Amino acid sequence: MEPTRAKRWVVQGLVVAFACIFMVPFIIMLVTSLKSMAEIQSPSFQLLPHTYLFSNYANAMSQGNWPRYFMNSTIITSTTVGIGIIVMSVAGFAFARLNFAGRNILFLFSLVGLMIPEQVIMIPVFMKIKSIPFAGGNDIWGNGGTGWLNSYWGLIVPHLAHPFGMFLFRQFFLGFPKELDEAAKVDGCSRLRSFFNIYIPLSLPVFATVALLKTINNWNQYTWPLIITNSDEMKTVQLALSMFKSESGLQWNYIMASTTLIAIPMLLLFVFLQKYYVQGIVSSGVKG
Repeated sequence: MEPTRAKRWVVQGLVVAFACIFMVPFIIMLVTSLKSMAEIQSPSFQLLPHTYLFSNYANAMSQGNWPRYFMNSTIITSTTVGIGIIVMSVAGFAFARLNFAGRNILFLFSLVGLMIPEQVIMIPVFMKIKSIPFAGGNDIWGNGGTGWLNSYWGLIVPHLAHPFGMFLFRQFFLGFPKELDEAAKVDGCSRLRSFFNIYIPLSLPVFATVALLKTINNWNQYTWPLIITNSDEMKTVQLALSMFKSESGLQWNYIMASTTLIAIPMLLLFVFLQKYYVQGIVSSGVKG
């Protein structure tokens, strides 16, 4: 066997092996969702259930207002991703293609956000959200009411933009030749028009990459919705999983059934955008 061909087989074998390892949690989640609680709590572990209880899915969805929970997560995620991509792409374009005083310093300061854990700024952000003027019964000074607590605004606005998404856009836009800007200028294109008519159509991989990463992050948000919501009406799908906790313990079969249904939209989205995701990560990572 040729060395190049043997190397390719080894690499492919390793990829398949790692893929199987990473699939184990998903397989366990799926088979657990089809078991009875007696089987799950049995001292002896058995991967496959004796009886496949597909009724676990119907029983899990019958508890609570799951259409409302899915609607909340969909509204929050789609709005955050839609507006966030515009904000981050424009910022990345400015840092990559516009020459202005202090550009590199501002870019470095923006990257500081990558070094600060989200949990560190949750209390200051919570206080700001609570003190929004004229919202939730607040006066002009932001006192007397609840602001954007327990609202879509409070769940969406703090997560509209992220330094990592802006960084990916900047790195991708740096890969375009300077001659592209010069040609657009000769044709009478403004910066804004060249961004929408030239750069966006050529940048679908990075847009898909940021959209995918941001969608998964927002869909799986748990801590922030837990902090600022206090009603069943504003629950997201992740918060809704807590309803399967009772005095007798966790209802693992219902939790796994609900988790499987929650994961399906993200899996389908990844399959659909996989090609663009790989292209965007590679292209954004090699540009200086």
